[in-house]
Amino acid sequence: MKTRCAGIVLFDEGIALMHRKNVKKTDNPLRPYGEYYVFPGGGLEESDTSLEEAVKREILEEFGITVNVIKKQYENIIENELAEYIFLCEYVSGEFGKGNGPEFSNDPAYADRGEYLPEIVDKNRIKDIRLLPEILKEKLVNDIENGVI
Repeated sequence: MKTRCAGIVLFDEGIALMHRKNVKKTDNPLRPYGEYYVFPGGGLEESDTSLEEAVKREILEEFGITVNVIKKQYENIIENELAEYIFLCEYVSGEFGKGNGPEFSNDPAYADRGEYLPEIVDKNRIKDIRLLPEILKEKLVNDIENGVI
């Protein structure tokens, strides 16, 4: 089973998300396509000593910022396929949008994966965007509406 670690990074009245555009369709039903947003993150690597370390590494790679992990906010398990952990994080330092992860390297392995655009989305707009996975979007919208986030 694959493990994915991601973060919710708060910026004033917004949340940092990765905007994905022009993602090509594949045969993998777990791979979305088209245009959508995702929580910044990625797969757990062998060198990661914890889920928290993985999310900090991924956010640095994707957004160019350092964060502190506050707590695990959500968990999404897709039977025998994927375990996804979303952590609430706070910004520490760095210039947002200056990530240098492999998705920004023109690596041919990413050719069909479309564009990766770091964005800070106003909390009030979250309910109106295509944020995946949908189950976690619903939890986030609920937490925003209830003042938890």
